[in-house]
Amino acid sequence: MSRSGPTLRQIEYFLGVAEASSFRGAASRLDVSQPTLTHQVLALEEGLGIELFERSRRGTTLTPAGRELLPHARRAVEEIQGLRDRALALSGEPGGTHRLGVTATLGPYLLPHILPTIHRRYASLKLYVREGAPRDLEAGLVSGGHDLILTSLPVDERSLAVTPLFREPLKLVMSSEHRLARKKRIDRRDLAGESVLTIEEHHHFHRQIGQLCHRLGARILRDYEGTSLDTLRQMVVMGMGVAFLPALYIRSEIHRPRELRVSSVHGEEIHRTHALAWRSASPAGPLFKDLSREIRRLVEKRLAREVSVVAPSPASRLSPR
Repeated sequence: MSRSGPTLRQIEYFLGVAEASSFRGAASRLDVSQPTLTHQVLALEEGLGIELFERSRRGTTLTPAGRELLPHARRAVEEIQGLRDRALALSGEPGGTHRLGVTATLGPYLLPHILPTIHRRYASLKLYVREGAPRDLEAGLVSGGHDLILTSLPVDERSLAVTPLFREPLKLVMSSEHRLARKKRIDRRDLAGESVLTIEEHHHFHRQIGQLCHRLGARILRDYEGTSLDTLRQMVVMGMGVAFLPALYIRSEIHRPRELRVSSVHGEEIHRTHALAWRSASPAGPLFKDLSREIRRLVEKRLAREVSVVAPSPASRLSPR
């Protein structure tokens, strides 16, 4: 019996179920009915002559054959997307649909300033945005779960193209009733022994604050780690400790100066560097390079008071160690 070859839609549905570990979750993400999704995946399995998933009440997992075919399926979809992107570029209209991963401590405070303009400039470009911790974003980019990511340096995986975009200061934030709140200038020695709040340790942000506290002689309150920047802010308002918060978050969310004092630490440069990264072999690399230039331009135009743009490097990869 002859078997029909897989269609692009079937492969995309296969990837969707593999990433969601659920037919229901994949149907929701792909905006398709669950019966349609199930029918297409069954048709793909029949056409290939193998089972791709193990189905049970606990969920959906890949079979050994499914795991082996997964990277091939991702490359196939990426090649088709690259073909579409190249065709659009040749027609003078770059675009396509790409999965953008972004850190939760950056995305909500940066994307509103850049995505509307990017959408107007690239009318055919669609970005499917998902948040995650930097280490998860990097792993997802390598595995094909993301097409590009906005994340903080360092990025360790050598197979990725990494383009730094801008540096974002971290500001000291404390309750208006804190002992240091009335000081005109706060020096690093003022923070010796101070209790510092931070977010959970799976974030790069946690590690950076830990290194900073070690330099300043301050201590992290590990029993009171926040799950988000908003949680940190609320704990600071309640006087549980001080925190270092990103400048873009402060710009977006702190509107009650009577409750909080925002300050720099004199003589101490505290910042994090954000970058755009993608797989070096991605066919959409030229588009992503163009996007990095556009993001720098928009950041310099609209957020220059809060952050400083990093000059582009001749090398495609620049990741300080």
